[in-house]
Amino acid sequence: MPATETGSGATATGTGTTTGTGSAATQAPAPVPHPGRTPATPNGTTPQATALNLLVIEDDPVGPFTVSELLHTAGTRVRIRTARNLTEAERLLTDDVNCILLDLALPGRDPDDELAALRALLRLAPRHAVLALTASTHAERAAEAVRVGAQDYLFRDELDGRLLSRAIRYAVERKRADTAQYKLAESRLRAQENARLERGLLPTPLLDGSDLRFAARYRPGRSRALLGGDFYDTVRTPDGTVHAMIGDVCGHGPDEAALGVELRIAWRALTLAGLCGDALLTTLQQVLEHERDDDEIFATLCTVDIAPDGRRAELSLAGHPAPLIARAGSPASLLAYESGGPALGLLPQTRWPRRRVELGDAWSLLMYTDGLIEGRTGVGNQRLGQEGMTEMVNRLLTTGLGGEALLEAAVTEARELNGGELTDDVAVLLLERTRPGDRPAP
Repeated sequence: MPATETGSGATATGTGTTTGTGSAATQAPAPVPHPGRTPATPNGTTPQATALNLLVIEDDPVGPFTVSELLHTAGTRVRIRTARNLTEAERLLTDDVNCILLDLALPGRDPDDELAALRALLRLAPRHAVLALTASTHAERAAEAVRVGAQDYLFRDELDGRLLSRAIRYAVERKRADTAQYKLAESRLRAQENARLERGLLPTPLLDGSDLRFAARYRPGRSRALLGGDFYDTVRTPDGTVHAMIGDVCGHGPDEAALGVELRIAWRALTLAGLCGDALLTTLQQVLEHERDDDEIFATLCTVDIAPDGRRAELSLAGHPAPLIARAGSPASLLAYESGGPALGLLPQTRWPRRRVELGDAWSLLMYTDGLIEGRTGVGNQRLGQEGMTEMVNRLLTTGLGGEALLEAAVTEARELNGGELTDDVAVLLLERTRPGDRPAP
């Protein structure tokens, strides 16, 4: 016998009927409700609840137990489809079905697994609410059905229309709550995995054997992210040279963050392999051109190679702002640099000259991305800029700040001047060298 839309030719609505013959009933199109307004029935009355679609899987839907008659008696708006087995049910199982009522006593069930039909249905309809129907003498089977995955169970010999109506709506709401809870837990697990991944992609400086002190602060512009398009790194090569770099991929999304990680890892590998200066930047540009998704993507970069004695360095700029240096007994100032090259990815076959810089005996070198200097100062549309940043850092230095505390204070003040979170990624890196016997800054 084919599956039918109703068990007795009528939809249990309490106010109207839907008739049909053959394998499906013909239903009048439901009116589209106005947002925030409860739709009225044809006679002008307001229904007590929104109509639900129920799929009944029962081997004798027109026998002594008739779901449609029970619901009709209770005046409940539930549209019913009936199927005699899971094969018929699969054809009627559409997205608009809200709940499934499964008779656990279906013929042909596995004698070794009384819930085999339920397990099969749950695999077939994982997103639908399910009610298990059984006799009151099989209470343990009913409880096991809920443990397996049904939202609730009903006893056939204790059933009436109002109980059935409440059970259907309860099952639907419980399934919605379970689904929402599952999605929330899944989202939290995904967020935790992403956080672990992003933390693992942040660099760990390789400075074993160096007398330089390292500090860094990183604040991505993306909401709830740990990684942005800014990147930095510091390594010490076997000859004692300390190499530091900081860069910025244009844009703020996950693709830019991934590209920044690729450039950082490539920089570390190339530096440890002995490349520096123009040869290093040329190779990094090739990496960028190969890995970027759009020809308009570019990256700025600043590299500093500090000699083993710590008194001098070689500086290269690829479209990046110059570092800030504070020497012992002198205020902080920008390293003068007039002949830097363009950002990576802008011009093919370009060159990036290096400039030698005298550092002195004791100094602090601050490298940063433009996210720190492009925030507003609270005066109209005025930006902090490099001059404002220099004044801010000098003021903080006079209070005795250094290391991590200096960077945290600088980023915090820049955010406060901006009147809220900085919209761009911010990366700040600090390298410090003190004279022998000098007390390190806090």
